[in-house]
Amino acid sequence: MNNVNGILLVVGAMAAFALEDMFIKHLSVSVPTGQIMVVLGIMCGLVFALMAVATRKRIFEAAAWRGLPLIRAVTEGVGAVAFVTALSLVDLSTVAAVFQAMPLVVTMGAALFLGEQVGWRRWSAIGVGFVGVLMIIRPGLDGFQPETLFVVASVIAIAARDLITRRLDVRVASAVVAMQAYLAVAIAGVALIVLNGQPVVAMGAGQFGPFLGAITFGVLGYYGIVTAMRVGDASALTPFRYTRLVFSIAAGMLMFGERPDQMTLAGATLIIGSGLYTFLRERRLAQQVVAAAT
Repeated sequence: MNNVNGILLVVGAMAAFALEDMFIKHLSVSVPTGQIMVVLGIMCGLVFALMAVATRKRIFEAAAWRGLPLIRAVTEGVGAVAFVTALSLVDLSTVAAVFQAMPLVVTMGAALFLGEQVGWRRWSAIGVGFVGVLMIIRPGLDGFQPETLFVVASVIAIAARDLITRRLDVRVASAVVAMQAYLAVAIAGVALIVLNGQPVVAMGAGQFGPFLGAITFGVLGYYGIVTAMRVGDASALTPFRYTRLVFSIAAGMLMFGERPDQMTLAGATLIIGSGLYTFLRERRLAQQVVAAAT
């Protein structure tokens, strides 16, 4: 395992995802969210389809088009609708801060639905993380924005996606899974256009650059994180996923003039701290199981 290269790839991937979010938020000012999703879904899906062909992976492997992979694609589409909608309505830094709770939701979902053992320490950490989410969203207080609930919906959907991913057949290539995910994003975008009556606008020359940026950094981010997990030890790489929040706050401040308040920063700190504790606790328990087995 080359952890140094893996860490650099993770940090680079998180920067790429933050830039993708920045371009999507910029586009949402002039392009309907459904149309953004259709363009990104088709273009990124095509990129991963070409990657699958180039690496001689079977796109139409029967196992890839059965129930579980298709359900995963649906959760991807739902999560994308909620996430892109949140980006269009809420500060980029706020969206990124709440999204950091996703690993906690995955841990909780694994305990509730997959039968994984989660002790009181990790349940306590999950509770602290959710307190951090409430500090950012502030339900019932003057600073409450109902639009932030779209981020929560996205977190739940993406957590479900990750839990389903653990049960996918190993014969299904990562590029094919990514292609399915982006096709689901495109279909969800079409549904959003139809159901919400969103207009389809003609794109001007000034919008091609942001679209190209969103597509490029989205693909680079996904490719970077997959490559990182193959060259480095997951236990060394996972904490560096939280750098996405730093990049998102910087992008929000530089591009949109955002200034996260103290409550948002304090809530983000609780989320990241509880997430890191949960991760370290899981690693320690895994090491104890290995030691007992040997």
